Amino acid sequence: MNNMKVFLMMAGLTGLLGVLGSALGGQSGLIIALLFAAGMNFFAYFASAKMVLRAYGAQVVGPAEAPELYAMVDRLRQRAGLPMPTVAVAPQPQPNAFATGRDPRHAVVCVTEGILRTVDRAELEGVIAHELAHIKNRDMLLMTVTATLAGAISNLAHFGFFFGGSRDDDEGNPIAALAMLLLAPIAAMVIQMAVSRQREFKADAVAARITGRPLDLASALRKLEAGAAAVPMHVSPAVAPLAQVNPLRGGGMLKLFSTHPPTEERIARLQALATNPA
Repeated sequence: MNNMKVFLMMAGLTGLLGVLGSALGGQSGLIIALLFAAGMNFFAYFASAKMVLRAYGAQVVGPAEAPELYAMVDRLRQRAGLPMPTVAVAPQPQPNAFATGRDPRHAVVCVTEGILRTVDRAELEGVIAHELAHIKNRDMLLMTVTATLAGAISNLAHFGFFFGGSRDDDEGNPIAALAMLLLAPIAAMVIQMAVSRQREFKADAVAARITGRPLDLASALRKLEAGAAAVPMHVSPAVAPLAQVNPLRGGGMLKLFSTHPPTEERIARLQALATNPA
């Protein structure tokens, strides 16, 4: 089912890129945009995990560089019945974490330096279990591909507005270019919102089963939410949906198109699981 969603996502965003290219450059712009989309689809499937790690400035670590973290991930992935993922650490002061990769055998679990200083061992297990749950649920391909292609749409919209397009009616017009400059990133954000929110609730529930301690994850989420509010993270909005709590802060349009469910609601559901385990 997720593979079909990935196909539909790629097709939909390819179509959006085609419309954008046509608005910016007429028929020639459409052809260029479709060629660009084909390249981006190929890249998104095979190399998007590396792109996400680069966006967060993350470095892969092994048992020599991070023995406790590596052992924790290894222990929890065995409980989840998963192959060992790549482990990475991002040099970000904000406490957060994410998973990426196209399938469980090419998965990455990444934590920030900030989370290693913020949560205790039991809480960190809850956070890592949540990311392993995304891997187990095969969420990462859809979310990572969406992040990659959404970033491409935003970048192409800005590039095309400032550097492309003709003022001739046959080749597009600046009004259409301005409309796509505004609408393309919003459309990408709406798609991300649609694929992200329910997946977070499901990953929380699976994480609670992996550790057997839903309240530890609830406690970690409180700290992560407070940390994200206090410590900014400079990361592209395109990859923000992968993080465990929203790493970006802002009101207005950013709040309207938030890709994460309210942390308070996630905590409430975890508390309910602790009271009435399924």
